[in-house]
Amino acid sequence: MSLECISDADLEKTGFNYTMSLIQGKYKMFILYALMEYKVVRFNELKKYIKTISYKTLSTTLKELERDGLVLRREYPQIPPKVEYSLTERGKSLIPILDSMCDWGDKNRI
Repeated sequence: MSLECISDADLEKTGFNYTMSLIQGKYKMFILYALMEYKVVRFNELKKYIKTISYKTLSTTLKELERDGLVLRREYPQIPPKVEYSLTERGKSLIPILDSMCDWGDKNRI
């Protein structure tokens, strides 16, 4: 049995790095968590839920999550415009990870 040497490893080629590239950012996990918990959420509801996020940052972050196939944006043709966000099937595949993080936080909260 041979042991890998860290100097021979390439973090950029790992599944961990790819996953982090999709979910890293100050608010992405909060948005994913809100969509996991509340299923379908409107833009202003997300803004109220994540009090410290600016409208611009929320918009940009949602676009990134949509581009990466984790969030679905559904726009209804009405006045005033109605837009709802939900998790895609790919986004839903993150639920076990989010659940594990919640469980860990509940057990290890000081």
